[in-house]
Amino acid sequence: MNCPRLKEWLEERYDLEGIKRLAKGKLIPEHRYDLWYYTGGITLFLFILQFLTGMLMALYYVPHIDFAHKSIIEIVTKLNMGWFFRSLHHWGSQLAIVFLFIHLFGTLLLKSYRKPREFVWITGFILLGISIFFGLSGYLLLWDERAFAAVRVATGGAGAFPFIGGFIKAFLRGSMDVTGDTLLRFYAFHVAILPILTLGLIGVHILLVQLHGMSVPLSLQAEKQREVPFFPNAFYKDLAIWLVVTGVLVTLTVFLPPEIGVKADPLAPPPENVKPEWYFLFLMETLKLFPGSFLGMNGETIAILVVSGAILFFFLIPFFDKKSAQGEKSPLFTWIGVIYLLYFLTMTAVGFLS
Repeated sequence: MNCPRLKEWLEERYDLEGIKRLAKGKLIPEHRYDLWYYTGGITLFLFILQFLTGMLMALYYVPHIDFAHKSIIEIVTKLNMGWFFRSLHHWGSQLAIVFLFIHLFGTLLLKSYRKPREFVWITGFILLGISIFFGLSGYLLLWDERAFAAVRVATGGAGAFPFIGGFIKAFLRGSMDVTGDTLLRFYAFHVAILPILTLGLIGVHILLVQLHGMSVPLSLQAEKQREVPFFPNAFYKDLAIWLVVTGVLVTLTVFLPPEIGVKADPLAPPPENVKPEWYFLFLMETLKLFPGSFLGMNGETIAILVVSGAILFFFLIPFFDKKSAQGEKSPLFTWIGVIYLLYFLTMTAVGFLS
């Protein structure tokens, strides 16, 4: 350190040498250098950026139906670099969800969820769900006509659940329809409730990863793994990858700033060809596969139940895959993962192009 007095002050209070030994003593398998294993760190980095840019905009945003849309315009047009931070926040959320999906499917296909890492999978899966709700709640804060229509459709779809659908819809909306109460409720979710849940889950997720160590693919489990120090070997590579991601993020931020639509009017008809965010497109296309009624039941209700059952099965895969838990290859669950991935990509592409 270049500040001997500061170093002396810290060493009187904290065991800096012990911290250094701990950092240098942490070893990880050499296969960690595969880029696939860095998606979790990239997601964490993007989450940090989201918190920082979100806090900046929260200082100027007004969560009221008369002023929400205007406050977004003023952030973009009147604040110094406001357009940049708003665009950075938008693209940061998109990339964070992209890398969360990549991390999730990488974990699935590499069987990194197997015993004893079931709860690592569970916390990561819940984090993905929270991140998607982050996106939905943040989308409504724009209070433009497309966001209004998309949230009305999304919350209305939640009402298709048997028995509890009405409660879920009323809880999300705060009233019978999407109103100012919904905007205020989504703002509370976006800036208070979801961040607290996210911080807690990230802490638990990282703690579990530290306790169990890095997962080794089944194909390499029988081989003796060469271990390398996390610091500085992997740490510096993490920083280099974060720098590349920052370059991509800033490029998108500058050259593709998100548009601001027309202010929402609850009495106006929805705009033509309105679509939800890309991570909901697979669900929208799935709903189109079912007729209005089927076997005497509402088709939308059946579609919601089918999708919910598929997501629940996906969530519980670590407990169904007994072969991987015993260290054996399980091609069945590999194919199940591939089918899930192909279905998601196909339906997303169809929804985007239609």
